Amino acid sequence: MALNGPRLRAVPAAGGAAQEAGAKALGGAATEAAATSDGSSAVLVELRGAGVSWGAVRALAPLDFDVRRGEVIALVGPNGSGKTTLLRLLHGVIAHAGTRRVATPAPRQAMLFQRPFLLRLSAWNNLRIALWLADRGVPPHERHARAGEALARVGLQALAARPARLLSGGEQQRLALARAWATRPELLLLDEPTASLDPDAKAAVETLLCGFAADGTTLVFSTHDLGQARRLATRIVHLDAGSIDLDAPTADFFETAARRRGGHFPDGALP
Repeated sequence: MALNGPRLRAVPAAGGAAQEAGAKALGGAATEAAATSDGSSAVLVELRGAGVSWGAVRALAPLDFDVRRGEVIALVGPNGSGKTTLLRLLHGVIAHAGTRRVATPAPRQAMLFQRPFLLRLSAWNNLRIALWLADRGVPPHERHARAGEALARVGLQALAARPARLLSGGEQQRLALARAWATRPELLLLDEPTASLDPDAKAAVETLLCGFAADGTTLVFSTHDLGQARRLATRIVHLDAGSIDLDAPTADFFETAARRRGGHFPDGALP
């Protein structure tokens, strides 16, 4: 059941119009380049009429969606609503209908999956290999420095030699964040980054995300925790049955949701 009332869309920040700059195929759908003249509110990824289907099953209805530089966007909604599919679509790793455009030059981006895959190697070597794969033009001494900086950033430098798969759940999530951050992404996509973590580990991950955002990294993350969305996000997007039915700045989102008690936010659900 969708939220009651009309769909509310956030008003985008002022900026130049998107300009198309070439196209390439991705699973039969167009992926084009887009840019704006206002760097502070530049569109990093733009979806127009973009949808995803798995055979006869519609995972994501055709939608228009923009991610602008500097935003922290929380995707909320019930299981199966399309949050993970939208993240993968933004990342450009699934076939889709419609158009996906990216800024020119294309922003460096990374995605942290709900269950990050860690190699059967030390925490240190998980970072070094990720950096080598991300940009083989980076000299070894710089990869070494970045790996050390990333481990320090997430507080795991003392565990650098420990096998990554022997770390605790919270430590593995912090290592995965370090691995993503070490590649210097302009856009970081995260699928339920604190799912199944204890309160202390969850707080540690949230602190890291706040720090990344403060450094200028654009974040899009999915979560079932509305309190977390309120704490971290500048914009919240509610999905239901593969469609967006509420998309607004954080304060406006909760004001609107509070008036829609007949939807997915019963008494006690809102933080």
